[in-house]
This record gives sequence, C-alpha cells and structure tokens, in this order.
Amino acid sequence: MNGDHDVCVIGSGAGAGPVILSLAQAGYSVLVLEKGPWFTEQDFYKDEIACCRRSTYTPALRDECHVIEDLDDDGRWVGESTRESGWDWWNGNCVGGSSNFMSGFFHRLKPDDFRLHSVYGPIAGANVVDWPIGYDELEPWYDKVEKVVGVSGRVVPHPQQEPRSSKDFPYPPTREHAIAGWIDAACRELGLHPIPVPRAILPRPVGRRRGCEYSGYCGSYGCSSGAKGSARAALIDAALATGRCTLIPRAKVYRLDSDRRGRVTAAAYFDAGGQVRRARARLYVVACQAIETARLLLCSTGPRHPHGLANGSGQVGRNLVFSAGGSGSGVFRYDRLDAPAAEALKARGPFVNRALQDWYVIDDPQLGGRAKGGTVEFLFRHPNAIARADAQKWGEDGLLWGLPLKKKLETFFTEARYLRFEAFCDWLPTDDCFVGLDPHEKDKWGTPVARVRIGYHPHDLKVGHYLVARAKQVLARMGALDVEGSASAWPPPNLVAGGCRFGDDPATSVLDRDCRAHEADNLFVTDGSFMPTGGSVPYTWTIYANAFRVADRIIDQLGGPTP
Repeated sequence: MNGDHDVCVIGSGAGAGPVILSLAQAGYSVLVLEKGPWFTEQDFYKDEIACCRRSTYTPALRDECHVIEDLDDDGRWVGESTRESGWDWWNGNCVGGSSNFMSGFFHRLKPDDFRLHSVYGPIAGANVVDWPIGYDELEPWYDKVEKVVGVSGRVVPHPQQEPRSSKDFPYPPTREHAIAGWIDAACRELGLHPIPVPRAILPRPVGRRRGCEYSGYCGSYGCSSGAKGSARAALIDAALATGRCTLIPRAKVYRLDSDRRGRVTAAAYFDAGGQVRRARARLYVVACQAIETARLLLCSTGPRHPHGLANGSGQVGRNLVFSAGGSGSGVFRYDRLDAPAAEALKARGPFVNRALQDWYVIDDPQLGGRAKGGTVEFLFRHPNAIARADAQKWGEDGLLWGLPLKKKLETFFTEARYLRFEAFCDWLPTDDCFVGLDPHEKDKWGTPVARVRIGYHPHDLKVGHYLVARAKQVLARMGALDVEGSASAWPPPNLVAGGCRFGDDPATSVLDRDCRAHEADNLFVTDGSFMPTGGSVPYTWTIYANAFRVADRIIDQLGGPTP
C-alpha cells in the first residue's frame, strides 16, 4: 500500500470503533483493515434465512473455520473442526463486527468485578486475578459511551447499583411491553428490585441515525434504522466523515511483521482480489475479537517474537473467558388471561427491558458463603419463525407429519407466548480454556485456524444453577405455566473475552494497564482480549469504554491532538 498512516487498526468492531473515531477526531490518519464486507443499513433486513440459516453476515465454514476442543466421554480433549460440526463460532464478520448483531443489553461492570481475587479470594483451579485498574478509572469512559454511542434507559436505585457520574442516561428508555409491569409486580412481591435495562438503542433520531422502529427483530439482526449503537453506525461513520479515516473491507490480515527490536513494522494482508499487501503505520491496534486476535498474534512470529508477537510470557491465547450462566422460560396462555391482558401480551415490537441484579453478590452457605453472583435478563422468545417451527416437529412418538404437525404449529403460534430469561455469571479463567493454532486446518488463505479449548470451572455451573432457580421463581410468581430452566457449560461464542489479559507484570500478562503490548511499544490490543475476568454482564459496554480510555493513551503517545 502506498503511503504510511499514523495508526493502522485491524478489525472494526466494539474494540476498534472508539479508537478509530477518537484518533480521526484528534487529527491523525487512520487506516482500518477489516476482513469482512462493508454493509450499511440498506443491507440489513429481517430475513431469517439470510440472518440465521445461511452464512450471509459470517464467513462460510468451508472458507474459514475453528477447531473446538472438548472433553469426550473418556475425559480426553478432542478437537473437531466446525466445518464438520457446523457449530458456527463467527458472530458477525463485517464492518462494525458483531456489534451490528447484538441485542444491546448495556450493563456496567461493578467495582467488585475489578477486584474479584481481593474481594472473594482464590478459587482452586481458577486463574482469578485483580485488574490493574479499578472501576473509578473506567467510570468516565462508561459515561462517555452513554453519550457518544447512545444508551437509553432509566436509573433506578437498587442494592447493587454501581456509582455513576451522571444522574441518568442521556436518552429515555425504549418503548416497553406491558409484560414489564407484570415482572415488576411479581418481583416486588418477592422482595426483589427489578431494573430497566440500559440498551445501546436510540429511542429517537439523532443525527443521521433514526430511532428504533420496533420490528421485534433485534438480537442477531443488523439494524436497518441505525438506532442500534454498533461500532459502524455510532462511531466509524463519524470517523469517515472527518476525511482522516480510510477503511479497506475484505482485507484479511494474516501476520504483523516486526523488526529485531520487537516493534511492529507492517500489517501483511490479502486484499479482496487475493493479492498480498502491506500497510505501514507508526502504531498498530489489534481488535479482531478475542479468539481471532490471539490467533493473529500467534501467527506473527519475528526475530524477537519466536513464539508469536508479544508472547514472550507464553500468555497469548491463555485465560480465555466466555459468559457462564443459563436460561429458561415460562408460557402464558391467552385463554388463561382476561381479554385486555391477552391483547396486551400479543403486542409485538416493544422491548421487555427488565433485569435483576439482586444476586450479583450471593451470601449463601449453598455456595460456600459469600460469592460473586450475576444478572438475570428477561426477554421474549426470539421471533424467528423457522427456528420456532422446527422445534415443534417432534411428538411423544417421534417425528410429526401432516395434520398433527399442523395442529401443533397452530397451537404454538396462536395460543400462547413464551417469556424467557437469561442468566449471566462469571466464566472463571482456567488452564483449560485457551486459544492456540491448529497444526492441520487452514483457512482459504492458507493460514492456520484457531484451535479453541473450551474447558469450564465447576464453580461457574454452581452459580448458574443458583441464578436459574431464582429466575424460575419469578416466572412462577407471574403465573407462567411449564416453567423450566437450566445452567449450561456450553460457551456462547458471541460472549468471549480474555486471551491477552492486561496487567502490571510482563511475566503473567500480555498487555500493560494501557493495553500496550509489554514487548512491542507500538502495538495495542483494544478488543475484549484485555479482560482478566469477564464479570456477570454482557461485555460490549466495557469493551467500548476501555477502547475510548486506551484511545486517549494512544493519542498521548502520538504527541497529543493535532491542530
């Protein structure tokens, strides 16, 4: 590529967007290399086949895959390619990354999340450490995300409320379904404190972004109005408007070159035509998503980095974390409700917008005393019709056909509505959850794919079961039928962090407290890879906040804002 830039950013999701915008606004030239295509609002439509049945917004597994290691029945770690299993570990591969397809649940971490080891003590078999920064240091950046990305909500005092520098959210809550009131009533009867869910969704137009149009299809779908606070809609579009940002889609970075001093000298990539290019800059920022960032660094060997870029400690790819927890549901039959309540329940579009954090800290002998808990979110079952219909094809005696299947589908779609819950708790970092390079599988460019071991800690399931049991009590108090729920040890690929944890000791971490590589002073990592522990909420808000924080450190290293 002709011409150097001040900063080259690899990736364009939640960890990249704040850096791209901040640097462009500070007067620096920014080059963004994104492996996926460049979609806009016009490319996002409510098509379940495109969204969720085919690889429209994610790579085809024949072109790119992962190898997932799990325990077999004999207790051995066995790897299987996702080309064979079909278990898709991509969650958005385009400009803006997976932030295009999030549900927009935006909860902050709490002060204890930054001091998990100090507050709750060690747990055998878990690599729990305190963060090198505290909540107070990140709080101003949480506040900035609310205003710049656009977070809607309403602050309600509750026992687990974290400190805030702003009295309330900058935008009022999105429209709420009537069932939110039912949840509030049941929770108060149980002595609980329901809270409105902050969402990275605009309730009204702001600038070029339209407000939410309440289609009912949000999570897993791109937003056609721009209301959802994706990195592309909320940040990168504004960076491009400065004229100081160049974005190249379909640019697959396969290695970072480095010199004998250990500094990065170029990003080598395949362009859309398959030609090898090299981009050069003063500083480099990697934000590919936790698994792919570790993969890129491990592929980037050099004179000072024989085992992978910034991997002198052997920590690149280690201590990967997902989100533990569980889920469940209850059924509300229309014929069990009075006419007004039934009609209110049938309404489509508005959000449930209710969560519980009463068990964010648990003091119960069942868990061995005081322990870190988590968050419970309430939401309707996803409206995807094909997926819901497919689940109805089995009867007591096997596969259903013809009239029995038609009757079951009619009942399912017309006679009741499902209210779900999702529980989030810490996935503790262990030695059996990490990213490496597979020695055999290659992607279509001939580079090794990530081999991901997905071991979990038994403590995760204990906390998950605890949260699920209490969420089920809420549904039962609401009068739901067929209440069920379970905790799971399966990792959700859309909730992943760690792999390049930050810390003050280069022997036990990859990045310093400013997310600069200990071993390469012109390399930063700003996606969720930096997180030593994950907390008990979805990660996106924290990734955004930290990326804004680190962006200011990068600007300082470059010499401050330019005229």
